[in-house]
Amino acid sequence: MLLTEKLSGEKLVNSSNSPSPNQRLLPLTAKINDKNHLEIGGCDVVDLVKQYGSPLYILDEKTLRTCAIQYRDAFKEYYPGESQVIYASKAWSCMAIVSILASEGIGFDVVSGGELFTTTKALEMSGYNGDDIKEKIYLHGNNKSIAELELAIDAGCKIIVDNWLELETLAQLTAKKEQSAKILIRLTPGIECHTHEYIRTGSIDSKFGFDLNQLEAVFTFIKEQNFIECIGLHAHIGSQIFELEPHNDLGGVLADWFKKALDYGLPLTELNVGGGLGIRYTESDDPPSIADWVKTVATAVTKACEERGLALPKLIAEPGRSMVATSCITAYTVGGKKVIPDVRTYISVDGGMSDNPRPITYQSLYQMAIASKMDQEHSETVTVAGKHCESGDILIKDIQLPDTNPNDILVVFATGAYNYSMASNYNRIGRPAAVLVNEGESSLIIRRETYDDLVRQDLLPTRLAQ
Repeated sequence: MLLTEKLSGEKLVNSSNSPSPNQRLLPLTAKINDKNHLEIGGCDVVDLVKQYGSPLYILDEKTLRTCAIQYRDAFKEYYPGESQVIYASKAWSCMAIVSILASEGIGFDVVSGGELFTTTKALEMSGYNGDDIKEKIYLHGNNKSIAELELAIDAGCKIIVDNWLELETLAQLTAKKEQSAKILIRLTPGIECHTHEYIRTGSIDSKFGFDLNQLEAVFTFIKEQNFIECIGLHAHIGSQIFELEPHNDLGGVLADWFKKALDYGLPLTELNVGGGLGIRYTESDDPPSIADWVKTVATAVTKACEERGLALPKLIAEPGRSMVATSCITAYTVGGKKVIPDVRTYISVDGGMSDNPRPITYQSLYQMAIASKMDQEHSETVTVAGKHCESGDILIKDIQLPDTNPNDILVVFATGAYNYSMASNYNRIGRPAAVLVNEGESSLIIRRETYDDLVRQDLLPTRLAQ
């Protein structure tokens, strides 16, 4: 079977009608060129590996921008009030991505001092001023350090408060500094989604957010503070979600507590519904489109507010995976092949769990291809193994590919989310390079780590040195 048939009708050509990228397996610019090689962003993937080496993350600028535009414009179409899309940086935080998304009007959800630093530095280098930065950055996290809270206060970004210790610490810090902080309260709405247990965050049994029975005490405490301004509520019900109904339920829960917070005299103006829209990792995946997800969220919040006599708040959403995942592929070089008769055939690649920990962590599935053999039949069933010293370092089991040979270029689709951001130096392997491709041009956006980089933070006690 050929890849074009295997992908169930997905066309590997440039698309002018901009389908929802999260419903595709490949970036929007993917095509098969006259060499029968896979091409992304007008660049031959095989040539990119020759130039930059492998493993290599290849990020398609057009797909990333299209995701941002579709989210931004869908909220303008379906939500009658003010809205702001903010990117969940944990999916992949790097300066190039920040700069691209900021240019499309997207804000940023950060969950550490490092993500906050990366975002503010990228925005400053891209020419955005202090007020722009303050208004569009939201600091998350269930265990923010004092240093991170102080960094956020000094930066003037908004802080999404997760628990009592954080709230009390923030009250002390702002009073000591005599600096105000704008906050949103994260609540646990008690809504279950059918997703992996590690990425369910909206149920009652979750490490994130205040339980609903704590909120009235929280509102009372905030009302007594001089330097804390509570401007909104936040909830997030999970990740890689294919269902729309839970978002209808979320609108009502948030609106109820929004109204109660107003009754306590808190000046709430924002409602943050989190993110969680799923993407298509495999042929059988069928997520809703970006527009359908936004329409559901916007309609639910609008209806819930109207039923409770509330003025429409500023509506915030935090897409991460669905913003960036499909924009990127990872290219590997194939090494050896091990055939175990009547059992399994393994092919090894020059990366694995250090650049994509999701299969070993979540048992995640992906679709793959041989970039240099796009015209060949998928005639061989193989298991793709990483190079790390772990039996579980398997990128995928029993996938059909063309007959493979050493030095073939294997690509894994939809690796923009939680691949680079969760990458490690296991086995002292350097993290890969990343390139941005657009209209036939490629630009290095993350350089490959060298052996010197691997020992840069190591220290040798004087007594051990010669």
